[in-house]
Amino acid sequence: MQVIGFILFIVYGIAQIVAGYVGIDFHFGAVWAGVAIFAAFMFRFTLPITIGAFFGAMDVWHWHWAFAALFAAPGLAFIIPGVIMSIIEGVKK
Repeated sequence: MQVIGFILFIVYGIAQIVAGYVGIDFHFGAVWAGVAIFAAFMFRFTLPITIGAFFGAMDVWHWHWAFAALFAAPGLAFIIPGVIMSIIEGVKK
């Protein structure tokens, strides 16, 4: 099971990199997409790839913005309910 999970994790990472490249290439050109890939691998700065993955999924692959956001930043699925619960708890007090 761990091997299958590892393979799925790698495939998901590659899909995010491809979507990031496509999204940045669509909006800014291939040179900036290459710079973003270089920055992601050399400096571990993945914010441009994450933003590019969102726009790649939304604008190039024509996904709904909510699905594109969950694809690009899946942690949002856990952060948003936590923030909403914190707001509700603050209002209850």
